[in-house]
Amino acid sequence: MTEIIRSADGNLLVTLQELLVREELTPIVRFITHLGDSGMIWILFVLLMLLFRATRKDGLWSGIALAASYIINNLLLKNLIARIRPYEIFSAVQLLVEQQSDFSFPSGHSAASFVVAISMYIYLPKRYGIPALILAFLISLSRIYVGVHYPLDVVCGALSGTLIALITAAVRHRVERNRLQKRVG
Repeated sequence: MTEIIRSADGNLLVTLQELLVREELTPIVRFITHLGDSGMIWILFVLLMLLFRATRKDGLWSGIALAASYIINNLLLKNLIARIRPYEIFSAVQLLVEQQSDFSFPSGHSAASFVVAISMYIYLPKRYGIPALILAFLISLSRIYVGVHYPLDVVCGALSGTLIALITAAVRHRVERNRLQKRVG
């Protein structure tokens, strides 16, 4: 079963690259993909939220969600599943950035992007949340374009990041509701 999934996923990746990769577009997509390296753009957004009193709690909870995503996706799932990168298996995959040093599933770039973007969408005005979601989507798609992830890696990373952000927001709501009840009661 895993071989069927890998084959279908690899063939889809090759097809997407054949359709999308263009010499004039590649430098732009490389720039976009590198924005997500080590979660740096998302760490920067969390730090910016922490700087301002009005968004400090939002930054704290976004940071908690980002840390949870890193632990779950990058430390646990990647090493547990140990999926080999597509360019190591499929010769037709174009590797348009440097080789990656970790496993493929799930996409850490996608998970980190969506965990913070969804958090920003929930906590901040939509004028910040919507551009964050667009950036998360672009970074995630860029991982397929540059050949370092299967489409399934990206979809599952985005879903994982979204789920972690929603769970963190629910925990935040419960914690804040309990604090309010203790003050009142």
